[in-house]
Amino acid sequence: MTSAALEILGLGLGILGWVGVILACGLPMWQVSAFIDVNIVVAQTIWEGLWMNCVVQSTGQMQCKVYDSILALKPEVQAGRALTVIVALLGLVALMVTVVGAQCTNCIRPGKMKSRIVIAGGAIYILCGVLVLVPLCWFANIVISDFYDPTVPPSQKREMGAALYIGWAATALLLFGGCLICCCSCSQRDETSFPVKYSAPRRPTSNGEYDKKNYV
Repeated sequence: MTSAALEILGLGLGILGWVGVILACGLPMWQVSAFIDVNIVVAQTIWEGLWMNCVVQSTGQMQCKVYDSILALKPEVQAGRALTVIVALLGLVALMVTVVGAQCTNCIRPGKMKSRIVIAGGAIYILCGVLVLVPLCWFANIVISDFYDPTVPPSQKREMGAALYIGWAATALLLFGGCLICCCSCSQRDETSFPVKYSAPRRPTSNGEYDKKNYV
């Protein structure tokens, strides 16, 4: 019962991480304008994401524009698009695989195959966490490098947006949930791997005494 509860907990964390990746993928706040000048009044804020960039005016109005050309995008944006979409699809596959092999479902009979299916689902969640970590760290490295580069004009300097932090939180949930699913399934597999042996009941002989071979 404890392993089943932990397995459900790991599945819930994986689902939350998967939803977080989808949210981070759609948000246009991967890079935001950096305010580094002193005593300056900024009339607009620039947001840059994987699919569009937005300009937020000081009055609260926001205008967004989808990128026109895919081939003209920067390499990190193209890689971020591809990996986040792949993670979104893999997260759905991991959800279905884990539900099929979970202890709380009866899709497959209990046994080694059921445990292996759950382990496969947890491994896919871990793979999702590793894949989505690549564009997040790539963007963060570019933002930090440009911010401290004196040759980059102040107007082109950017800071890490909210989407990166959401993505890192989603990565942690995916990794922790996948590891929890795998560990619970492995422990359950070890518990059920020991064979159960039954001994025949002792039967009395014709003279009313028990056979001596029962005591050997």
